[in-house]
Amino acid sequence: MNELLEPFSLEGKVAMVTGASSGFGEHFAQVLAKAGAKVVLGARRTEKLKAVTDAINADGGQAVAVTMDVTDSASIAAAFDEAEKAFGLITIIVNNAGITIPKLLLDLTDDDWNNVVDTNLTGVAFVSREAGKRLVAAKTAGSIINIASITAERLQKALTSYAAAKAGVVQLTKVTALEFARHNIRVNAISPGYFSTPLNSEWFKTPDGQALIQRVPTRRIGDMKELNGPLLLLASDASSLMTGSNITVDGGHVLSEL
Repeated sequence: MNELLEPFSLEGKVAMVTGASSGFGEHFAQVLAKAGAKVVLGARRTEKLKAVTDAINADGGQAVAVTMDVTDSASIAAAFDEAEKAFGLITIIVNNAGITIPKLLLDLTDDDWNNVVDTNLTGVAFVSREAGKRLVAAKTAGSIINIASITAERLQKALTSYAAAKAGVVQLTKVTALEFARHNIRVNAISPGYFSTPLNSEWFKTPDGQALIQRVPTRRIGDMKELNGPLLLLASDASSLMTGSNITVDGGHVLSEL
């Protein structure tokens, strides 16, 4: 391997991706596996993970699925126990689990608000806490990558709970990075803009979707592979001096004029 690329290798590493059954999480799991990591895929329903784990294993990687509810500390601990039995200590964590309930604040129920904030923010804190405890006990370095969003900086109606939670993730990343630094555990975030996924690709063909694309300075949305570089940078030793950072990947969307 070219010596310049060696720091990006994840050979011998064990990574966990939450919310790995589809979208970003599924993609992240596949990328980490191709980079050499053994990958633990977490979700509330493991049956939804089977296709992803099967695909990774069939492609020569190593993957295992664990049941995990990121809002439940006991479920998180049990998932880490199961993962360690399969692959050993987890040193890379991608906090990707998230949901959205797009409603105006006046229409949001208490449950709507709590479900989004509990999953998107509290879940990140709980998983990071569990991972941190185990890494500290093992006196082992680690990398935690939190998936935030450009909605932490810019505004879109009907996303009050989602935007508030993602803004919290950015600040949580910084505070956790400060606390974990003395244990050699790095904590960083990625804030994606709009990317084409199976769930939204058709919407981006509509007039509303096309209008949104025109507000992006590059006049296009992202392709999933364009997140590979930031992910592998933060997961690997190539970012050994980075902690508390938030990498925005959005085609300049947050720079667009008001």
